[in-house]
Amino acid sequence: MSSQIKTQELEVNMGPQHPSTHGVLRVIIKLDGEVVREATPVIGYLHRGMEKTAEKRTYFQFMPLTDRFDYLASMLNSALYCQTLEKLCGMEVSRRAEYIRVIMMELNRISSHLVFVGTFGLDLGATTPFIYCFREREAILDLFEEAAGARMTFNYMRPGGVAQDLPAGFDRKCRDFLKKLPALLREYDDLLSDNRIFRERTRGVGVLEARDAVNWGASGPVLRASGVAYDVRKADPYSVYSEFEFDAVVRTEGDCLARYLCRTEEMRQSIRIIEQALDGLPEGPVSAKINMNLKAPAGEAYHHIESARGDMGCYIVSDGSTKPVRLKWRAPSFANLNIISKLIPGWKVADAVAIIGSVDIVLGEVDR
Repeated sequence: MSSQIKTQELEVNMGPQHPSTHGVLRVIIKLDGEVVREATPVIGYLHRGMEKTAEKRTYFQFMPLTDRFDYLASMLNSALYCQTLEKLCGMEVSRRAEYIRVIMMELNRISSHLVFVGTFGLDLGATTPFIYCFREREAILDLFEEAAGARMTFNYMRPGGVAQDLPAGFDRKCRDFLKKLPALLREYDDLLSDNRIFRERTRGVGVLEARDAVNWGASGPVLRASGVAYDVRKADPYSVYSEFEFDAVVRTEGDCLARYLCRTEEMRQSIRIIEQALDGLPEGPVSAKINMNLKAPAGEAYHHIESARGDMGCYIVSDGSTKPVRLKWRAPSFANLNIISKLIPGWKVADAVAIIGSVDIVLGEVDR
């Protein structure tokens, strides 16, 4: 009898102000009953003209704005900008500064993944992990505040190094946190990863095949959860990552659960990297003397790194003046977000929430 019931297609706007879209994202979904037949992401609500703004600022003036692309991974953003500029100018960076950068970038990766785990659980009805994850994130923000004087947009990286050396006691506090974190991650497994309801809501849902992931330009945990072992830190090593032992986390299921488990395991790998960096932290300067009105030589440079969300790139064109002629940002969230139009159709509305959450987007870098 149910097959004889005629239903009318219903178009619904999910967002741009919706708690499960993780920012000002609007998704137009067409429904047949509870089943989504079509999902179209609409972006641009957070557009600030960042790339165009770069053309009107000197290289140093644009430095603090790079924190605003992916504001959950500000250290990674500003490190990318600095490294691209260093590549363009042929600058040398001291080994101590490189080690400090790696420590900060991996701490930021952990804090970003903690936000993902907490909010993903919240999307699926689990409140407690959200509180626990933000508790641990606070400990990392305390470390950032001591080093940079800020808790979100840090403005800590500089062309040629970092703004200042690590403060006294940073090493001990960081090691104390890293020592506690594995046990706390096991708590998350008890609360969320091994929770039957959570696994039923995520296992086999929104499966992304490896070929589709590559063709859509996906990267980061979204790509690796589909079985593609591509991590920029391994595939195209930068900074001093080649000196550390760690694994690129790969899973083959391609579903929401795999994308979640990739990120939880990546936090454990980040712990390994930070501990090695702290053990081998060399002495020496942490910054270089650079004119604030830096004139980059005429030419172009592209550099990319593994951000918390994937392959993030920066392209700068210089005419030899104090400002870039063109700056282009490759935001992993932009490519990863488009995949939801393929993943969501055929699933129910509640599953659409899980699929969007598992992609882990930040609209700040999507809209730019």
